Amino acid sequence: MPNKVVVIYSGGMDSFTVLHKALQAGHEVYALSFNYGQRHVKELEFASSVCQELNINHKIVDISAINQLLAGSSLTDDIDIPEGHYAADNMKSTIVPNRNMILLSLAAGYAVSIGADQVYYGAHSGDHFIYPDCRPEFVQKMHDVCQIANYEPIAIVSPYLTQTKIEILADGIKMGLDYNKTWTCYNGREKACGKCGSCQERLEAFSLNNVTDPIAYEV
Repeated sequence: MPNKVVVIYSGGMDSFTVLHKALQAGHEVYALSFNYGQRHVKELEFASSVCQELNINHKIVDISAINQLLAGSSLTDDIDIPEGHYAADNMKSTIVPNRNMILLSLAAGYAVSIGADQVYYGAHSGDHFIYPDCRPEFVQKMHDVCQIANYEPIAIVSPYLTQTKIEILADGIKMGLDYNKTWTCYNGREKACGKCGSCQERLEAFSLNNVTDPIAYEV
């Protein structure tokens, strides 16, 4: 009988690949998406569409009320989305305080309630520079806490933790995944902007894999 696992699924290309990684491992996947007030909420439409197509149990949970407490991120506040690569200091404005700890805590509680024993999420090495809650030490500590926070131990699994977005995409290409079913841009407009850090990193990954990105860009 397959293991039940929870996959934190944003609708972006990393979590899309993680979702399929869990499926290919033979797990019974329960996808969990969060509306935390992000301006690129469009990604949730992509997540919903994929889960319907794959007939995966999927919940979208509205936790946007947390923005009464959390401020200062260009992803949720009225602050311009910065342009340029993730290596630039200005990308720190995209940090949502404590986001992954909050999401992982909720996902772990959901896992306990449905009898799942693992929570997957898509942290990768390209995030380590700018996002503290994607670094290996954070993932390890969250795993340790989730082993003892309930009577039922929950494992935190980040299959691409030490790999780059380029390597994630390479793995997805090997799996035959269609990345037209993903949304990456931090701006939630009709087309991806091509300028924000998220778009730049995505375009770089496709270029270095010698593959054309299937989604439409403004530039």
